[in-house]
Amino acid sequence: MSTVLFRDISVIYGTYPAGTEYIRGRDLNHLPSLTGHAILSEDGIITGLLAENDIVPDPEWEIVSLNGKSVIPGLAECHTHSVFAGDRSDEFLMKLRGATYEEIASRGGGIISTMKLVRNSSEEELLALLLPRIQTFIEQGVTTLEIKSGYGLSTADELKMLRTIKRASKLLPIDIVPTFLGAHTIPPEFQNKRNIYTDLVCNEMIPAVAEEDLACFCDGFLERSAFQPEEIERIFETARQKGLSLRLHTDQFHSIGGLELGLRMGCRSVDHLEVISEEQSKLFKDSPTAAVLLPGVSYFLNYNYAPAQSLIDADAIVALATDYNPGSSHIDNIYLIMSLAAVRMKMTVNEIINAYTINASYACGRESTTGSLSPGKKADFAVIDYENLNQIVYQTGKNPVLMTVKKGEIIHQKT
Repeated sequence: MSTVLFRDISVIYGTYPAGTEYIRGRDLNHLPSLTGHAILSEDGIITGLLAENDIVPDPEWEIVSLNGKSVIPGLAECHTHSVFAGDRSDEFLMKLRGATYEEIASRGGGIISTMKLVRNSSEEELLALLLPRIQTFIEQGVTTLEIKSGYGLSTADELKMLRTIKRASKLLPIDIVPTFLGAHTIPPEFQNKRNIYTDLVCNEMIPAVAEEDLACFCDGFLERSAFQPEEIERIFETARQKGLSLRLHTDQFHSIGGLELGLRMGCRSVDHLEVISEEQSKLFKDSPTAAVLLPGVSYFLNYNYAPAQSLIDADAIVALATDYNPGSSHIDNIYLIMSLAAVRMKMTVNEIINAYTINASYACGRESTTGSLSPGKKADFAVIDYENLNQIVYQTGKNPVLMTVKKGEIIHQKT
């Protein structure tokens, strides 16, 4: 048995009672903490938050001093498209000149641009691109990371992406949550045969993904320029029958029934929500579906921000993520996302930390093992250089992480 005592901690944040899986509404503004305590990890699991004055160390324990620094739960980055090739900087310049996301997509850009590059890349090439991107997240305190496919849009290329994610999960020491996103958009060869592409997703892609156990979730993009409600419903019914849980991109540019479908089908999360109304926010009351908000997209596209305060008032389970991708949110800086959530969405620091830890873990389906510093959960945490958490949003975009710990082991230490 490997036992590690992490001591000399200023403040331990996120010390929820055992069994806490998510935080709703205005309770997000409460972030429980302990001072004068240490974290005891046995075989990677927190077995105690011990009062320093009562500790009698066992000679077999490894002792790690955190030198008076503070600790937050390991971050869960719950919405990324980290497997991609090339960049879309030319499209970014088009946006700066006034072109919209949908206009660029209609000209064959956007997702299709990246699809072409991914199809022309080998699994080895994609893996070489992916690993340093994951490392960047680890250095920011991420211990759980969701990664989607969705730039292959053929059975072979979607499987290639998911196999790349699976290989990365075996090479790096964090929890990686793979998501199948074959319903990202209609590829060019099916533009006038969208029903046939939906058949392909349902009859070939999803069974192949399930057969190889390559994904935990099935996701889809429900928008005027992507998939319609009846198409997503059919895809999701198929995915659920194959044992996949559901997540949904929706209400980013238009509200065409996606939110309502996602809630009705019991999606673990619905993501984006930039255009939902106050009345639609109220639909989250008592819903087990999390609202994942993506302020980096709004910044990158110079577009609406999701109504965080309306959702919090409606008692929603609110989470935050980067939506890191090459087109609409080429942002892998979580602390910039946090600052945007504070400045543009009026979220408090406590709300932001809860949204990026316990609620983001819930959105990833990992709520029973990660997201808070509670006995019985994994010893996943980040050691930060701030005692006052307000510095996280005040020091815009600055990474405060000195050390990332996964299952009681140091996996990153700032030099």
